[in-house]
Amino acid sequence: MKPDDRLIVALDLPSVEDAESLITTLGPAVVSYKIGYQLAPLGGFELARLLKGAGKNVFLDLKYHDIGATVEKGVQSVRQFGANLLTVHSTPTVVRAAVAGRGDDATLKILAVTVLTDQSPADVARGFNLSADEIDLPKIVLDRARMAIDEGADGVVASAMEAAALRDALGPAPLIVTPGVRPAGADIGDQKRVATPADALRAGASHLVVGRPITAASDPAAAAGAILGEMRDE
Repeated sequence: MKPDDRLIVALDLPSVEDAESLITTLGPAVVSYKIGYQLAPLGGFELARLLKGAGKNVFLDLKYHDIGATVEKGVQSVRQFGANLLTVHSTPTVVRAAVAGRGDDATLKILAVTVLTDQSPADVARGFNLSADEIDLPKIVLDRARMAIDEGADGVVASAMEAAALRDALGPAPLIVTPGVRPAGADIGDQKRVATPADALRAGASHLVVGRPITAASDPAAAAGAILGEMRDE
């Protein structure tokens, strides 16, 4: 896989017009884009169709989490976009339903979300009514990832901090998509578990999702170029 195919720019922007302007600015250097909750209700799905028509890769970050029948039908709808990646939560029934909804579509890959990158052990502990000291976050990520792959997911979304252990446990085939990537010296914002592009790739990530370091940069094209340069050096 070429480095250029491994960078996914997150279109977490307030309007389709802003997204289209960024896409134009970035030009042919960026081939993959993520559309999530912020843009989807504002015309993001139509933008996804346009991106696919232009030969780009589309990652729909929808994080489906519902009863199996609803998830299966939702994924069947996503197939119409020709999307490349789709996120669901790593609950067994959800993953099974997503795989069933994907059917024989060889293009669409199902990614299971393990633990969101803005969650700390203390955040996760509250959901289990435990103390932070009782939470083994890497083990939770690994257990959820193994389950998702066993249920037919093509890969997982996880912090780069867990990528090496995931790669060792899952082997070379599954995708490991890492958000929370920040170039050296960049502001980490609300993320708690971050890594540089080079560190994430060395740890075993297959794809890197980068948002604000590019979208909020004074020169987005230069920022994307610098990140791609770092990725190509690996």
